[in-house]
Amino acid sequence: MIITPFHESEIQAAVVCSRNHGLQIRVRSGGHDYEGLSYNCQTPFIIIDLINLRSIEININDETAWVQSGATLGELYYAIGTKSSIHAFPAGICPTVGVGGHFSGGGFGTLLRKYGLAADNVLDASLIDVNGRILDRKAMGEDLFWAIRGGGGASFGIILSWKIKLVRVPEIITAFTVSRTLEQGATELVHKWQYIADKLDGDLFIRIIIQNADGSNKTIKASFNSLFLGGIDRLMPPMNQSFPELGFKAEDCFQMSWIESAVYFAGFQKGQPPEVLLGKTELYKSYFKAKSDFVIEPISEEGLEGIWERFLEEEMVFMIMDPYGGKMNEIAENEVPFPHRKGNLYDVQYLVKWEVDGVKDTNRHVHWIRVLYKYMRPRVSRSPGAAYLN
Repeated sequence: MIITPFHESEIQAAVVCSRNHGLQIRVRSGGHDYEGLSYNCQTPFIIIDLINLRSIEININDETAWVQSGATLGELYYAIGTKSSIHAFPAGICPTVGVGGHFSGGGFGTLLRKYGLAADNVLDASLIDVNGRILDRKAMGEDLFWAIRGGGGASFGIILSWKIKLVRVPEIITAFTVSRTLEQGATELVHKWQYIADKLDGDLFIRIIIQNADGSNKTIKASFNSLFLGGIDRLMPPMNQSFPELGFKAEDCFQMSWIESAVYFAGFQKGQPPEVLLGKTELYKSYFKAKSDFVIEPISEEGLEGIWERFLEEEMVFMIMDPYGGKMNEIAENEVPFPHRKGNLYDVQYLVKWEVDGVKDTNRHVHWIRVLYKYMRPRVSRSPGAAYLN
């Protein structure tokens, strides 16, 4: 059964009904779960789809907002952008992700080195518990409020809405993407990046996207994708001092507003209007399997070359490396349930995509990513190994 409530009272009734009849509940916010966990269960269950609960109330005067869990990140960013050119919110880059699952799993994006996670900037929440009661932060208590900010919201109740703290950004932001192939020294550049990316000023975020170059199996391309909270004139000195090997130039940069940067990092063409963030259609429609790790020590050039060798066995593969440091080092690992703080150089996500449906093809690609994941075990966090909940 799928329930699409328009009012919180309908959710309260569904919770009481499911408890009385022994039915499990799956809550769907944006439906963006990689494994589709909000869509399936081994026993009879109810899906509560929050698609109709998506209101966003921005209060620029006190720099806060109330956001219902059915809203998407794109809708939130658009709402902020229509109210202010100097406010933002630190969350993910994919606009179709629902805030409910994103916030409750931590939620990181291009502003994490400056302001931390989405969960770090939650001030209050409205939640329906197992008894159908609606609780705010005071009523639920600090333990439960702690748990829903990174511990997985579906485990503790149905979160109706979140009160979040908006953050300040300059009116002008700089973005750039510089790509290098193996023949252009990509291995050495990725190796060097591991030593500097987490130590740069919190205003500067440089991630790497690694993939088969031009859809080819013959080489690898590493794209250094960056957001800087300031203009080009302030960006050049730290780049030239810390990462001259990249060959970064002012001509590589685009200056824009924060809302324009949200469009840019979402993968839309430069110059498209902020309204594209309101769309519900995914930009990328392929079968895929993904895994993630945290890296606590730089991977050697030899270790990176081993990754490239495995990448060349596949048709469409990606590895996304997001740097930590900055604000993430300042927040205690027990501040919220998301414990991956100081000591982590970066988060890495591996992703393999394919177009042809069928068990044989699916098994081949899933096997490939599992082999890569096994190869990475001695090179990433261990004892215990760690991964991003979302």
